[in-house]
Amino acid sequence: MKERLATETLNRPDPDLDSGLRPQKLDEFVGQPRTRERLDIFISAARERGESLDHSLFCGPPGLGKTTLAHLMANAMGVHIRVTSGPVINRPGDLAGLLTSMDNGDMLFIDEIHRMPKAVEEYLYAAMEDYVIDIMIDQGANARSVRLNLPRFTLVGATTRSGLLSAALRSRFGMTNRLNYYPASELQTIVLRSAGILGIAIDTEGAAEIAGRSRGTPRIANNLVRRVRDFAQVRADNHITRQVADDALNMLDIDSFGLDEMDKRILRVIAEKFSGGPVGLSSMAVSVGEEADTLEEVYEPYLIQEGYLKRTPQGRVITALGYQRLGLPYAEQAAQGRLL
Repeated sequence: MKERLATETLNRPDPDLDSGLRPQKLDEFVGQPRTRERLDIFISAARERGESLDHSLFCGPPGLGKTTLAHLMANAMGVHIRVTSGPVINRPGDLAGLLTSMDNGDMLFIDEIHRMPKAVEEYLYAAMEDYVIDIMIDQGANARSVRLNLPRFTLVGATTRSGLLSAALRSRFGMTNRLNYYPASELQTIVLRSAGILGIAIDTEGAAEIAGRSRGTPRIANNLVRRVRDFAQVRADNHITRQVADDALNMLDIDSFGLDEMDKRILRVIAEKFSGGPVGLSSMAVSVGEEADTLEEVYEPYLIQEGYLKRTPQGRVITALGYQRLGLPYAEQAAQGRLL
């Protein structure tokens, strides 16, 4: 008999995605078991010694839980967390204002830290190692440097492109954690949990259908839960089954392998307009009408991991599996010739 997750109120308003669906304790966080184990040990040790946590860096594709883990670390340590992003910190003075306003043990979370200006990044070196920052007062002949002492804070950085971090900054993080895509079983648990918070009636098979099409990403899974909920509310008496989830996701142009309209457009452009590749990123971006950075950071990682696309020194090449997903014939001899 199908298990059913139900609540009394099915149509209550959504809580804020970042606060309502985010776990509040580390043991509530689903997935990334090695990272959770390491963080649990480091947090317990720091609390026992009465010290602040070492600086930490989270790397990985968008939507895997980097921001959530930073908040969980702050909750576990019982400290406040200040949240900002790399592009927002334009000048060293902006960074100085953030750091001097914190209390001892507090955390500063910088999302997309690789996009921080180089001049600002260099100010972080002394702040992370010696908890001091030097700022310039006045200009010209009256210019002088003033050293400010900082509280013993913890810097938590998040990046989707760790290769763009300078070696000097990366070496100053005591902990580096790489987040990976989630298996469908863990995403199913996340879908069931989120459905319960949102007040959605869903059975395990419906949750499994949503999880299998979520591209290994919890953020996408949570977004799909909300969209399938809308479909079920209008057409399925507020109950999500496997069939209801399948109908809703097909309406959203998300196939059974998790490929959406843009994924298939990328593969089809390479296959049909560029004879399977190789094709450069810029040409591909113009052809599909999307920014090159978005293709590289959002779409390509999943397509490459699932084996639909390859990166070669000459450019992007669609694989035999990619042709199969499009329902197109695969010319193996021609493909081998392109890869030589």
